[in-house]
Amino acid sequence: MENILIVDDEKNYPMIIGELLQEEGYTSLTASSGMEALDILNNELIDLVLTDVKMPGMSGIQLLEKIKQIKPDIPVIIMTAHGSVEKAVEAMHKGAYTFILKPFENQALIAHIAKAMSIYKIVQENSVLREAITSRYSFDNIIGKSKPMQEIYEIIKKVAPSNASILIEGESGTGKELVAKSIHYNSHRHSNPLIAVNCSAFAETLLESELFGHEKGAFTGAGALKKGRFEMADKGSLFLDEIGELPISLQVKLLRVLQEKTVERVGGTASIPVDFRLIAATNKNLEDEVKKGNFREDLFYRLNVVKTVIPPLRDRSEDIPLLIKHFIDKYTHEQHFNGKVSGISPEAIKMLYEYHWQGNVRELENTIERAVILCSSNIITPSDLPPQVRQIKPFTLDLDGIPEGVGLVETLAAVEKRMIQRAMKLSGNVQTKAAKLLGIGKSGLNQKLKKFNLDK
Repeated sequence: MENILIVDDEKNYPMIIGELLQEEGYTSLTASSGMEALDILNNELIDLVLTDVKMPGMSGIQLLEKIKQIKPDIPVIIMTAHGSVEKAVEAMHKGAYTFILKPFENQALIAHIAKAMSIYKIVQENSVLREAITSRYSFDNIIGKSKPMQEIYEIIKKVAPSNASILIEGESGTGKELVAKSIHYNSHRHSNPLIAVNCSAFAETLLESELFGHEKGAFTGAGALKKGRFEMADKGSLFLDEIGELPISLQVKLLRVLQEKTVERVGGTASIPVDFRLIAATNKNLEDEVKKGNFREDLFYRLNVVKTVIPPLRDRSEDIPLLIKHFIDKYTHEQHFNGKVSGISPEAIKMLYEYHWQGNVRELENTIERAVILCSSNIITPSDLPPQVRQIKPFTLDLDGIPEGVGLVETLAAVEKRMIQRAMKLSGNVQTKAAKLLGIGKSGLNQKLKKFNLDK
């Protein structure tokens, strides 16, 4: 049941309105002054304030200003006499939901209250949704304890509060969009939209319309005015995915937008101011694309204020167990299999370790989702994994690649050192686990770490 606070220094009005609200299913509280109203607001859950303008001490306008400072989302309806209409207009400019003239019809008041309440509920729901999204894309939800990922955490934590342009490079499936969302939802722009555009998903003419928008009649089929993504991202962030696919002609126009902070719709001449933070991502090396003449150097430097490179999964394989657990928990919950899948067998983990993840984290996630669905017990086993993961390739050593003159001792030492480095990486530098992967004891591993100067 919604609580409505009625503020009026006249004794009869609050009582009459309170009875009316009770008939409509609302609970009412009353205050005879602005200070009393603020005290109630600080101690009770109030969904709407109905206040008179003229009151001794603190006026209704002053009360409105105080309310917007402490609880800006609560709707405030101003009650005023005919002679104070100018005050009501002032109240609207200061954030009042609406005003109603005394004396008023009961149904008119109820209609105003019902509409204000419905809007307030939407605002509250959006606030809860924003909090959920912000929590989902917090830095803690980017999985990985490997050194490369820790370095990325540090970069995005430092850069998120700023307005600097961000360039995210990495192979497909490494999690570039997740990083972009984490940056946006941990910035001061988080309550405004994050607008995403995949530059490789549109033909050049369509992409220009998507980004810049168009005026009615700008081209065949443009039957109505359309805002572009630049305008939609105003006060928020714009995520341009696969920016390496942006045609040269649009690169020039994007550079101008970034420099001038204005856009012109296709078929229009008006300069529309825009304020957005640009986050760009690509699976290409843009420096190489600049050298090849495929990407403008001036735009590259405009984008490259802060650059972060997301490593492929094969270069951070020590994160695989964390990712496996995360995806098992995620899909067990999403598929309503609570209590069914609780873990994964060592044999299956070994296969996931040894598999070459061409599709990176996205491919691993799809693999675990499939395994959770197909698993017939509470433990994922090799039989639950896709055929390509189960195919264990026989161990081979490229002896032909060893240079002439390199003896047996040097070759064996090089192989041994590489295997130890790999085991330490896979185990997250936990010596007990590394020794188990190598099939040797911990003391033997300690000796070898010292032998190859890896103990430091």
